[in-house]
Order: sequence, then structure tokens, then C-alpha cells
Amino acid sequence: MASFHVRSISLPTKSHPLTLAVEEQLCQLKANEQATSSSLISQNLSGLKDLYARVEDFLSTQDGKCLDSGLDGSIKLLDVSSLIKDVLCQMKQSVQELQSSIRRRSNEVSEYMISRKKITKVIRKCLADLKNYKKNETEVSILTEVEVTTLAVFESLLSFVSEPKQNKSLISKLMLNKKVSQNCDQETSEVMEVDTAVKSLVKGIKVNSVQKTLKALEMTLQDLEDGVESVFRCIIKNRVSLLNILNQ
Repeated sequence: MASFHVRSISLPTKSHPLTLAVEEQLCQLKANEQATSSSLISQNLSGLKDLYARVEDFLSTQDGKCLDSGLDGSIKLLDVSSLIKDVLCQMKQSVQELQSSIRRRSNEVSEYMISRKKITKVIRKCLADLKNYKKNETEVSILTEVEVTTLAVFESLLSFVSEPKQNKSLISKLMLNKKVSQNCDQETSEVMEVDTAVKSLVKGIKVNSVQKTLKALEMTLQDLEDGVESVFRCIIKNRVSLLNILNQ
């Protein structure tokens, strides 16, 4: 669950329309910053694209003052988004390999579980780094708010794909009914569904819908990866604009 919060910014009574446009988009993203479903996270990634488009217009009105923080922040955003892209790519590859092994009837579940744990370790370290960054962030400006909001969306995404704690009641339901898709709670994500299905396979339980569940997760990961890639490109574009302004 995302723990970043957009702080109020002290703006002049009559703010520039482009500044207000950025503020409006920040508020919209704040409303869903604790997204726990893939659809809401994808919506937030799309919202970030709109935000950075507005920031691009906002930068055109600036003369270089107070923009250094945005330049420094963009480096962190690029680092985090690159890590997320790698995580999603690795997860998707693991899912595809598991799908292939099931088709071959080799069911290489242990390899998937090992990969899953390695990826989760990377995710948890990144989440810890984001929390530490939040504690150290003190400056308040419209660009730092954009940065904090972006990291909040990234944090919710990482939390979504991180390995959840074992849900014994959910596994019990799966063992009784031998169906994944019909026995996952409403709050259960595509990632948790696959984790539960894989654990059931380890226990020797035949799950006919595992392939369907894996395919759904693969599509979700691809959608999230595409969304992060789009935001990544927006951040690069903003960074170039910042550099051009500061070098004038």
C-alpha cells in the first residue's frame, strides 16, 4: 500500500493556469494513490503520463529558478522506473517459462518459486529505499510534489507484484474446490492468484485453470510494463527540458 502523500503547496492566490493544471492532475492521482488492483494502477500510470505532459507545459513558463530539485529528482525516478521495468520483465519471463513447462507436463514449479523469491527480495529492498527517501524529503515545490506522487504510484505497483504473505484460508478454499479463478477473494490480485495456484501444484493438487490464471497474469504484467515504459519516456523528456532551461 502506498505511503506517500501529496502535501499542500503554498501557491499565490492567482496561480498560473499551467501551474493549476499540474495541481489538478496531482489531486486526481492522490485520490487513487493507494491503488491495490492492476486496473487502478494502470489508470494511475496513465494519469502520470497526463501529469508529465502538463509539467512539460509548466516548464515552458519557468526561467530556471528552483528547478535544480527537479533535475536531481528525475535521476531517482529514472532509476526506480528502470528497476520496475526489469522486475516486471523478469516476472513475465518466469510466468511464460512456467506456462511452457506445464504444457510439457514437466511442471517446473520450483524454478518459478526460486525466481519469485529473488524478485520479491529486490522489490522489498526498493520499497525500503522509497520509504527512507520519503523520510529525507523536506523541500516542497511543485516539482518535488510531482516526484513524490510518481514514487507513490511506483510504490503501489511494487507492493502489488510483491510476494504476499501466505493466506491460509485462501489456500484451504483452493484445496477444497480445486479451482483457482472461482475461489479467490475479491481483493485477491492476479499475482496472488498465481502464487496460490503454484503453491497448490507443489502440494500435488491438480488445478485445471492454472494456465488461464498464468495467462491473465502475463497480460497484466505486460500492461503494467507498457505503462511504466511510457512514464519512463515522459520522465526523460521532462529531464531534457529541465537541462535545456538550466543551460540557457
